Amino acid sequence: MKVTLNRVNDAFHFKLKNERGHVVDVDSRAEFGGSDLGASPMELVLMGVAGCSAIDMISILKKQRQEITSFNAEVEGERVQVGEAKPFKEINVVFYLEGDINPEKAQRAAQLSFEKYCSVAKTVEPTATIHYKVVLNNEAL
Repeated sequence: MKVTLNRVNDAFHFKLKNERGHVVDVDSRAEFGGSDLGASPMELVLMGVAGCSAIDMISILKKQRQEITSFNAEVEGERVQVGEAKPFKEINVVFYLEGDINPEKAQRAAQLSFEKYCSVAKTVEPTATIHYKVVLNNEAL
């Protein structure tokens, strides 16, 4: 796996590209000297957690022949000062699923994602505690 980074402006706007040609804009907020023309690297980490776990959950539920009509997630991260860096201390994920889905299977899919399959979660696990919740058809599980 490889990505390339190219600087776009004189500040902190970058275009990153993976080997398949997909491009992501990365930048810093204006208050930190950037132009706010892309997601911050730490936002990308949260996006990675959301995307990785969503792929896992949908894959698991499809194999169990569960009918997913809608799948959304919200991810929030709490950071803590460690020297000059501010890594995530806690990450909270809420999944919103709709469809003809067995509640136990939805909950188990989330559990398997975070405990076994999600490589992004496993990457941040040494420094951040991840909490997750599943809301199925507007009912918290």
